[in-house]
Amino acid sequence: MMTTYVLIFISASLISAFSQILLKIAAKKKYDSWIFEYLNVRVISAYVIFFLATLLTVYCYKVVPLSIGAMLEASGYVFVTVLGRIILKERVTSRKIIGMALVILGVVIVAV
Repeated sequence: MMTTYVLIFISASLISAFSQILLKIAAKKKYDSWIFEYLNVRVISAYVIFFLATLLTVYCYKVVPLSIGAMLEASGYVFVTVLGRIILKERVTSRKIIGMALVILGVVIVAV
């Protein structure tokens, strides 16, 4: 039972990472007015996606203990880095790789 919630939790973290990538894409674009920087399809979509991911996370906290949930949320750092590399072609430094490895190790230790 808890495994299902953990998978939903990790999925919510991945969805949240997509939201952050979408916000970065929107931030790189030039707009005619400052209002359009905040009221455009990408930004609004990113916040809606983030809100839905947050609802999933809150739903999962009904079953997942806070100590495990915090570790699962940390997987978002890995997702953002990987998606940043794939979608935005950002550089992944050795420090980022070490950080991701530590996050993954922590998630695995808590999950076992």
